[in-house]
Amino acid sequence: MIEFYFHPTPNPMKVALLLEELDLPYQVIPIDTSKGEQHTPAFRSINPNGKVPAIVDTQGANGQTRRVFDSTAILLYLAEKEGRFLGQPEDRAELLSWLLFIASGLGPFSGQAVHFQYAAPEGLDYAVNRYRREIERHYQVLDTHLAGREYIVGESYTIADISAWGWIDRAKRVMKGVENPLADYPNIEALFNRIEARPAVAKARLVGSDITFKQVSDEETKRALFPSNYR
Repeated sequence: MIEFYFHPTPNPMKVALLLEELDLPYQVIPIDTSKGEQHTPAFRSINPNGKVPAIVDTQGANGQTRRVFDSTAILLYLAEKEGRFLGQPEDRAELLSWLLFIASGLGPFSGQAVHFQYAAPEGLDYAVNRYRREIERHYQVLDTHLAGREYIVGESYTIADISAWGWIDRAKRVMKGVENPLADYPNIEALFNRIEARPAVAKARLVGSDITFKQVSDEETKRALFPSNYR
């Protein structure tokens, strides 16, 4: 059984999609990050970094319970455990390169673009411009790579595509004020639509839909989500 620590945000959604693709049994354990539940000692024992997603595999290697945190680590762990969505052996270097491109670039810059456009105080125009331009640059890198390709790595759907899907799904929020943020990136749009057509996506979108998460952005939420801003 996979214990899946979840909040309905881009990185946990990647894991939800892979779990559905793999048809693995899992239990959703909600972590309401707006209430600060990611900072409790119990959750920190699973992810010392205090972020979602995280999983506990009760049937890990040698029959032992294993924790895994960080969405990219979880994608690799589950795909390797099941031997699926890894591409061909000769694609390993490309798979790792694009996974880390997303993990260290496209994902964090998307998150910072959202933060400075929606959560930060007004007047930080330099930061807004910096992160918007960088996310656009990352999108262009990926779009150029996808020219003439159906998937990011090799000839088949892999965890690199799943990882990209999590944030591309939020492109309209990342690129605030743009009606169709994928219009300038037709190859990314084609990839996104290809993934969206998979039955597992509809199932992944239902994960946590029966759970009520805090929606109000108040002082508690700000302190929970951005604790380093406070002493």
